[in-house]
Amino acid sequence: MRIATYNVEWFNALFDDDNQLLQDGEWSARYKVTRAQQADALARVFSAMDADAVMVVEAPDTSKNRSAVAALENFASHFGLRTRAAVTGFANDTKQEIALLHDPDVLTALHQPRSGHGDIPRFDGVFSIDLDVDATKDAVRFSKPPLELGITTASGFVFHMIGVHLKSKAPHGAKTPDDVKRVAIANRRKQLAQAIWLRSRIDQMRADGLPLMVMGDLNDGPGLDAFEDLFGRSSVEIVLGAGGNNPLYDPHANRALSQRLGPVPTTSRFWIKPEKRYLQALLDYVMISEDLRDRSPAWRIWHPMDDPECWADAELRDALVTASDHFPVSIDLAI
Repeated sequence: MRIATYNVEWFNALFDDDNQLLQDGEWSARYKVTRAQQADALARVFSAMDADAVMVVEAPDTSKNRSAVAALENFASHFGLRTRAAVTGFANDTKQEIALLHDPDVLTALHQPRSGHGDIPRFDGVFSIDLDVDATKDAVRFSKPPLELGITTASGFVFHMIGVHLKSKAPHGAKTPDDVKRVAIANRRKQLAQAIWLRSRIDQMRADGLPLMVMGDLNDGPGLDAFEDLFGRSSVEIVLGAGGNNPLYDPHANRALSQRLGPVPTTSRFWIKPEKRYLQALLDYVMISEDLRDRSPAWRIWHPMDDPECWADAELRDALVTASDHFPVSIDLAI
């Protein structure tokens, strides 16, 4: 079985308020990419991946007049994708949902949010934690609550997924150098709190013996900003739980964490306007529990410049660049 995570930049902008695909010559939310170009590119990528399930990060909006499930299922129907059923969880106010698009002939997926034991609430709740060591607990909320799913394959194998999109550390809105520093530190502090909350849920599920996959955009990785040393650990390290009783594993994360110099895998590509160049970063992960490592896992980053098969297929290569500023990450498992 192949399962993937894919952050689709402003997928929401490709749909109208009736959740119908806007496949026309108007601009999408991607720079100098039309809605038709982005939609066609996404269809090419989804078809090439041929995944049984895709955790869509930045999925279309769910609100009073819009439905992420309807939009994704209309998208799949329009392009004849076999991943034609969608499920989502707690809606948010960012117009960027987390949703699973999957093949219903291969697996069933149900939203199964957990209430916490003790001080660990549901992901649509409030988590209390002292963020700045002032002996006063802060109230932390997810702007994009993680999506908890119970998965049953056609063969009867049961496991769980958590789709995530942790808070960005970028100092959006900051105008002065002091503002940039203040906002960046505050955002990293909140992101780490979200990672601790997520890690607490992972420990709960693993204590119950549940095979688990945590996947999505963590907006973090080793060495990505100047304030990492201020806090000691990245959110990636917290979620992985390395050295603890219930570690998760992702080979790309492990490789990046094991070295500070030298090449590391990347899953995203952003234009840095002041520097007139692209920045590539490892932000997207598929982390699995120890029991799933016995299922012959094989990871792949669908990077158009780094993956030989993607590079050799000019149509797919161009589609990956056109579709999003992130590239999919997939895992093949014998389940």
